[in-house]
Amino acid sequence: MKKIKLQKVEHQAKIGKDCPYIEPNVKDDCLLELDGEIIGFYIKDVSKYSEKLKALITIANKEFRSKNVHKTPMDRSNVLAIQQANPGMTRSEARALGTSQMSAILGSIPPKPQFKRNYPTISSVHKNEKSQTFIKAMWAACLECEKIIKEITPHLYERQVELFKDIKKEWKFGTLYTGSISNFNISAPFHRDTGNIVGTVNTILTKRNNANGGCLNVPDYNVTFEQADNSMLVYPAWKNVHGVTPIKPISKDGYRNSLIFYPLKAFKGI
Repeated sequence: MKKIKLQKVEHQAKIGKDCPYIEPNVKDDCLLELDGEIIGFYIKDVSKYSEKLKALITIANKEFRSKNVHKTPMDRSNVLAIQQANPGMTRSEARALGTSQMSAILGSIPPKPQFKRNYPTISSVHKNEKSQTFIKAMWAACLECEKIIKEITPHLYERQVELFKDIKKEWKFGTLYTGSISNFNISAPFHRDTGNIVGTVNTILTKRNNANGGCLNVPDYNVTFEQADNSMLVYPAWKNVHGVTPIKPISKDGYRNSLIFYPLKAFKGI
């Protein structure tokens, strides 16, 4: 696998600003090297490493898009603008005309004192019997991703295992993560995953159909990952500001979904 040496560049991206549409410049399998260390990698088609993983994310994606999995709507600015421009229109009606974006979280949810919940819990999706196929597919996909990480970057795998020693089994999703979020058509503004454990990596799996965009942009290094259908990106999301480019369906059935595994520091030592 080839290496891409990441180098810092000047940029204007700021946390909270929308990520613009940028054509991807990382489209092939590669290791990501920073200051002589491999910090992550990109695989364009996971079937090269695991046909099982490809099958699992196909199942998970199908279930996620179905009515079996409860999803939280994420209203983008165009949905609000449509509703404001049409007095009397309901939010549901505006969502049907605007950009449909939804997400579903699995695994552990950290304490949220701002909502008067000072204790961790497990996502309510786990309580829904109809969601069990989705949950099982995502859990199994997580374990397959961990095998690939161990094969390609054993030092990243061992580091994450070490950082997870003080996290109880009940709060783990797979072995190296605390939770998962699946996003339907969500293009994220620039942000940094400050809630993640420093030194860890996220895993992002992508499913797409008849849609462009929805690519991860890391302005610090001027890299934008293609995130092709059935691709896998392993990256330290705590390390840099990053955003997701706008998603542009090219047909009525176009979409881009991301299936993400992440490690939250809120569960260390509790």
